[in-house]
Amino acid sequence: MANREKNKKTLLELAKLPENSCCADCGAADPDWASYTLGIFVCLNCSGTHRNLSTISRIKSIRLDFWDDELVQFMKSNGNRAAKNFYEKYVPVFYYQPQPDDCEVLREQWIRAKYERKEFTEEKTERPYTAGVYEGMLWKKGKDNGQFLERKFVLSVHDFTLKYYKEDESKGPKATISVKGLNATFQPEKIGHAHGLQITYSVDDHTRNLFVYHKNGWEIVNWFNAIRAIRHVYLKTAFPTLIPWITRSYLKEGYMEKTGPLQREPFKKRWFILDSLDRKLLYFKTQLDAIELGVVFIGSENHGYSVRECVPKGTRGNKWKCGVIVETPDRQFVFMCEQERDQREWVEALKTVISKPMMPQDYTSYSRVKTFES
Repeated sequence: MANREKNKKTLLELAKLPENSCCADCGAADPDWASYTLGIFVCLNCSGTHRNLSTISRIKSIRLDFWDDELVQFMKSNGNRAAKNFYEKYVPVFYYQPQPDDCEVLREQWIRAKYERKEFTEEKTERPYTAGVYEGMLWKKGKDNGQFLERKFVLSVHDFTLKYYKEDESKGPKATISVKGLNATFQPEKIGHAHGLQITYSVDDHTRNLFVYHKNGWEIVNWFNAIRAIRHVYLKTAFPTLIPWITRSYLKEGYMEKTGPLQREPFKKRWFILDSLDRKLLYFKTQLDAIELGVVFIGSENHGYSVRECVPKGTRGNKWKCGVIVETPDRQFVFMCEQERDQREWVEALKTVISKPMMPQDYTSYSRVKTFES
């Protein structure tokens, strides 16, 4: 019993070292689990994927399970830093490394890429997502209905485009999308599939959404990193300051109610997306709409923008009572949230954007964005 407590104490001390104090795979703080075959400390979420790699990784709790002296010594001799130096030695600069809040498929494929496929232990000149051209079939949601159909997609570095085709490829692509304004973000809950990916781009001053998935987790993550790879090549030449935003998650999404410019129109429920990079607050009729109904540019405080909580009086048709007012130089916008928590989160998210000074590209975006109602 004394030896067991001694080993437990040693493991807990090892886990507190700076190099081991975050999960080796997603960076979550204070990992309570460890792979005693890889010599790494991981969080509860990532430990689940490791359990599915039983021929490579064996998992124990550093608090609850028994550890013999030999295993403890192995953990002392290795640790997260040593594993990172070996398994992540040649991770491409564009390759997405999951964060604690990322979806399961991103974490799983990152872990499999490192320890099962060992994709980053050697300096390979070419990987599937770095070939310059990536093509295959994806299930795509129809623009006007909820049906997903298989469509061929082709991503090419030669003309920096993403194309997709309907059944008859001889008629040419259904759409040709420039990677300049392309974004991709995983949305499994919204799309209703564990591998759901939202692809967003601009066309004719509108934001267009494509909702796709692939049944194979490795394949959809390859698509995601192929998009990031080509975006990186493009931005490195055209807009090097935007490289940190090769792809990005949106700062805040969710339903709010909105009224019209006169504030006498009935409130209507809309799905809102706050894009902090482009400083846009987009709204859609539903969360799976292909094209937005409207967009509001969110400038900086120095340019007359502000946000605050409110309890509007005399409003018509609103079922929700937690108000958010956004002031712009041109008009006042009133939105209603269902709960106080949503209200606080929207106000904080909007304040984050408003508090940032406007960059030169923001003025270009402002000149193109026209606030409109629908």
